[in-house]
Amino acid sequence: MHIYREITPLQEPDVFVVLSSFNNGFDYPIHNHPEFELNLVTGISGNRIVGDSTERYLDGDLVLLGSNLYHKWDGDEATRRSEKPYQVITIQFGMDLFNSKLLQKDRFYKIKKLLQDASRGIKFHGKTFEEAKRKMVELTEDNGFTSVIGFLQLLDLLSQTTETTFLASEGFTPQALRSESNRIQMAYGFILKNFHDSNLKIEKLAALVNMSSSTFSHFFQKYTNKNFTEFLIDVRIGNVCKLLLNTDENISQISYRSGFNNAANFNRLFKKYRSCTPAEYRKRNKENGDFNWEKQTTPWQFLPANTIAKQAAGPFENSMTKVVHA
Repeated sequence: MHIYREITPLQEPDVFVVLSSFNNGFDYPIHNHPEFELNLVTGISGNRIVGDSTERYLDGDLVLLGSNLYHKWDGDEATRRSEKPYQVITIQFGMDLFNSKLLQKDRFYKIKKLLQDASRGIKFHGKTFEEAKRKMVELTEDNGFTSVIGFLQLLDLLSQTTETTFLASEGFTPQALRSESNRIQMAYGFILKNFHDSNLKIEKLAALVNMSSSTFSHFFQKYTNKNFTEFLIDVRIGNVCKLLLNTDENISQISYRSGFNNAANFNRLFKKYRSCTPAEYRKRNKENGDFNWEKQTTPWQFLPANTIAKQAAGPFENSMTKVVHA
């Protein structure tokens, strides 16, 4: 599958940039970019791809995306053809925004953790969705420094809530588990290094952190909200999805490389976790990735991976999207 790189309108002087459009369609490919992105879709239903997660959203969606995480939204054709208005508001900001000494202070701890967790994509719902929606609409108007304060308040809101759902699986965006427990960090790191071993057992991890298997099982579930087996399957399935999207390897080879040594068991688990077969998953996402980058509405906005633009990218200059630099 082709993953395209988006050239965002974020500029060096910007704290962040806001893009707002009404009834502007979803004519863009599966893509990524180094910048963080908070994406709000209202007034329309459709499908959303974030990493290896493919889900349907209904009349409203709010997701925070980490750096270089694959993503794409589309909207139902019936709504797009009707006169019912729908809106997309996107806020993009750089990876280094919170690297200054001021923003390293304790008051910004939860925001920094939020951005770390965004590597898997975070969906917000409930009252948080409604309050964040209101704040994002306000940010579509340039109010000078007040907009910067509003942006920080928005991130603070998102960092405090529990009305969240992770989208991409553990194995799709592997990284060290952030916890104050050194033992859970050791266990998590060991899983990420050894999940391809089909003989990986909980006893091995328990011994690693000097616990009995029973004690470690309760300890692990406390920190990850999953038992060891569920967590390991999630990591393995996530790695399978990543290889299905990024390589042309055959499915049996991919399953073996991801720690599955039984084809029937692998196919059963994949269908349980992804509601389709591995072949269907690869075919569907390949079709979703079809895009003629040479004929895109805004030249040089989306580029094939490893392509270098030969001219200064000026996305959105001729589009129907309102852009606010803050």
